[in-house]
Amino acid sequence: MKAWLLLLLCAPAWAQDPNAGRALAATCANCHGTQGRAVGDTLPPLAGTKAEVMLALLADYRSGRQAGTVMPQIVKGYTEEQLRLVAAYFAAQPSAPRARP
Repeated sequence: MKAWLLLLLCAPAWAQDPNAGRALAATCANCHGTQGRAVGDTLPPLAGTKAEVMLALLADYRSGRQAGTVMPQIVKGYTEEQLRLVAAYFAAQPSAPRARP
């Protein structure tokens, strides 16, 4: 089963799960670091980013206004509610200096 389909089917349950944002955001760690703290200078850290700023950027990736390598495709795999949960999770994380490799 496609991962995005599984995410879509589970969406109602996530709305009630206090750890839903964290679970959804875990996939971001592959590129943006654990808890949104990027390692190195290649990608921006997500921790501490205001939710409304992140949602605007994600909307730009989804619409094609913002170019990217994988983000335009990744963002299309999430519902608006899931993106709000992810943005809220990262906004709640304390920002920290970038970790060094």
